[in-house]
Amino acid sequence: MASTVIDSEVWGCLFSTDKMREVFSDKNLVQKFLDTEAALAKAQGELGVIPKEKADEICAKANADLLDIPQIGENYKSSITIVPVLKEFKKVLNDNASEFVHWGATSQDIVDTGMVLIEREAYKIILQQMKNCQKFVLQQVKKHRDTIMCGRTHVIHALPITFGYKAAVWADELGRDIQRLEEIKDRLFVGELAGAVGTLASHQVKGLEVQARTMEILELNIPTITWHVARDNQAEFASVLAICAGTIGRIAHEILSLQRTEIAELEEPFFMGKVGSSTMPHKRNPQVLENVIACCRSVRSIAPSIVESMISENERDWGCFLTEWEAIPRACHLMSAALEKSEDILENLIVYPKHMEANLFKLRGLMMSECIMMHMAPKIGRMSAHDIVYKACMKAYEEEDTMENALKHNPTVREEFTDEEITYMLDPHNYIGLAPQFADRVLEKYGAK
Repeated sequence: MASTVIDSEVWGCLFSTDKMREVFSDKNLVQKFLDTEAALAKAQGELGVIPKEKADEICAKANADLLDIPQIGENYKSSITIVPVLKEFKKVLNDNASEFVHWGATSQDIVDTGMVLIEREAYKIILQQMKNCQKFVLQQVKKHRDTIMCGRTHVIHALPITFGYKAAVWADELGRDIQRLEEIKDRLFVGELAGAVGTLASHQVKGLEVQARTMEILELNIPTITWHVARDNQAEFASVLAICAGTIGRIAHEILSLQRTEIAELEEPFFMGKVGSSTMPHKRNPQVLENVIACCRSVRSIAPSIVESMISENERDWGCFLTEWEAIPRACHLMSAALEKSEDILENLIVYPKHMEANLFKLRGLMMSECIMMHMAPKIGRMSAHDIVYKACMKAYEEEDTMENALKHNPTVREEFTDEEITYMLDPHNYIGLAPQFADRVLEKYGAK
């Protein structure tokens, strides 16, 4: 019976995905431990360290379906090593092959390597989801390259931009996150076979050959030296996931902010039957966005605990590993859930260009203050222009008047500029800068132009 939100039949869809639950299932966990034991036995059998027929038997029976997984759980009540798995594995081995399982290895070799194998599966899912999110954002960039909207700084209208430009900032950030994920691959997917204190004393004759062949079978990188207590690889994985969660969370929060009734420029996907409130039928709440934001917040909170668990003693310290076993899978569950929902949001995002257009004039022309100042500066100087525009803006703001009236009542402005020039300076469509060109640069960078 499920007792966490990740495995819950009721809430599970909010905090994980079916694919990620399969990756971190008990069956897959045990299978990865067996895969590691089988790779070790196969390597040792090929190199003559153990009898080949014993290795063949070990490999043939390395199947989680053959083991009593609930009993493995019972065995863990008295041990946190790999022994609980080995006890059940040995029951299915014939011809005395059980005496040659785990030959010369230590528990952490199998657990660390098994966890890396699982993380690799989770990583592939998350990486593809990140790429999908970027693809959908790039489609928005291309579609809305020239869709003008308010740019906002400190939550206040600042200057006109285009929605394509805003989305291009998202796309480029996602691109850097994808690059980060791809860059950690060689550091993260490294196996472990080092023996009790990392010296491979139990494999002095063919230790390096066994290690190399085991990693080749598992398609993992060979460790230069043991990483039993060097947990930077795990900390980096958790930290990069946290950065990805920062990006996805920020995008989700931005869409949520722009879905406010008073703004109404963007909206998460909607369909008839999607209910926002049990008591207010009119509500089209950004509930999926809120789900994404919550999951991403939790992913970011996990990274510090994994960095903290880097502090371990001497040549072995299980205290740090248990933190990883609990927290890294949880980060992957939550990250994948956030990404699955973000894929749909970004692909099917509802955009309201008419509302964006209307909002350009909410400040009655005050948003064009920089444009006006920069047109005046060549004639009267920048600081003088700033002073005139500032006073005109404050007057218009406090009297709830238009910027046009405030400017036309200023003698200097009336002397230097015609009505046509003032109208031009107050038109937000004339002052989007290089927003479309920057969007084009992002599209070109990622081959989406």
